[in-house]
Amino acid sequence: MSEYILKTKELSKKYKNDFALKKINVTIRKGEIYGFIGQNGAGKSTLLRLVTGLAFPSDGTIELFGNDSPNQLTEAQKRMGAVIENPALFPNMSAYENLEVHRLQKGIPGKDCIKNTLELVGLRDTGKKKVKNFSLGMKQRLGLAISLLSDPEFLILDEPTNGLDPMGIVELRELIKKLNQEKGLTVLISSHILSELHQLATCYGIIHKGRLLEELSAKELDEKCRQHLRIKVDNPPMGATVLENNLSTTNFEVMADGTIKLYNYLDDVREVSRTLTNNGLIIEHLSQTGDSLENYFSKLVGGVDHE
Repeated sequence: MSEYILKTKELSKKYKNDFALKKINVTIRKGEIYGFIGQNGAGKSTLLRLVTGLAFPSDGTIELFGNDSPNQLTEAQKRMGAVIENPALFPNMSAYENLEVHRLQKGIPGKDCIKNTLELVGLRDTGKKKVKNFSLGMKQRLGLAISLLSDPEFLILDEPTNGLDPMGIVELRELIKKLNQEKGLTVLISSHILSELHQLATCYGIIHKGRLLEELSAKELDEKCRQHLRIKVDNPPMGATVLENNLSTTNFEVMADGTIKLYNYLDDVREVSRTLTNNGLIIEHLSQTGDSLENYFSKLVGGVDHE
């Protein structure tokens, strides 16, 4: 079984009479890039603040690296790095000086970590340039550098691409991938843009109005969004045989309920219908389905709103 970095159980946060989070059960395994997707105000930042110790739950439990007692959580949080909202930067200092302040605050011995971290995030050559003269992308990378200074095992990023231009988004995305692949860093990254996370995440949690609607892997999300013909016939095994023998395709799946998902012949539905019928099968349902990522998210959220 994979090692879990983070587990929450029935985690809730209430402000006065309103729940910002209600009975959230999140599971993140070691080595994953977990995309936490939800509209603005859905509760993403609240969860991240609870996990990082910036706020305290009203109910439920948080388990980090297998630890869930208050003292153990405090120690476990030292193994994390986080950029929540805007990183705290000193505008009149250089990147190196900013990291030196944070190194001293965190009690990290030696200065080698500063040079290594600046190189990692692509800021090694900024020299004495003051942070107030940095681009937004450079400031985001410096915030990331601060979170990486202590060589964490778990990185939490809250809407890290907000305000970045397309090139800045690409650079940040590639850096996160590099950290995950080369250093084995587990990442929890929140965003309200599913298409942005889709190029990065290995699994997803979808939150809406404080409730976790769904957790699924990148493969499962792609499967749900992949265009296909949904076929229901009176004899599914025979239907599969006809597809293979008469249409010369194995690019299909027979689901547990007998539904067949056919991933080609999308532009020739009549040929599929004619072939199945000519081989004595009764077609109960035949349609093209599959969603864009945005439509999938909208339908999931919209379905909850209309329950």
